[in-house]
Amino acid sequence: MDGDGVPVRRGFVVPERELRWRFSRASGPGGQGVNTTDSRAELSFDVARSPSIPPELRARALERLRARLVDGVLTITAAEHRSQLRNREAARRRLAAVLGEATAPGPRTRRATRPTAGSQRRRLDAKARRGQIKKMRGRPDE
Repeated sequence: MDGDGVPVRRGFVVPERELRWRFSRASGPGGQGVNTTDSRAELSFDVARSPSIPPELRARALERLRARLVDGVLTITAAEHRSQLRNREAARRRLAAVLGEATAPGPRTRRATRPTAGSQRRRLDAKARRGQIKKMRGRPDE
């Protein structure tokens, strides 16, 4: 990841100046340095007030991320690595993934289609065959 910002999708890059970082001590592996190193990275991005998000993508992101936002701010935490640098990179990757998913276009609307003549004929033939099988299960007529 470069220092210019976080690329999310074509035409949408979160500039570095809009990212807010906080660091704290992480739990987990780290040996003797775990109690002295602020390796846990917390990345915050203001989705609601960011000028870099195109308006239609912002509306989509706010709708899809509403459960994760606090006052319009998305916070990503990374503490799985022992070094602060690697946790920063992990947080940036996660931010790009979350925003990419939240701003992705929805599924295409389904266009109704008519069944083909062949598929209708096969369906009716299968129904007739099934009915014949069931009819043969009855008692033989005398």
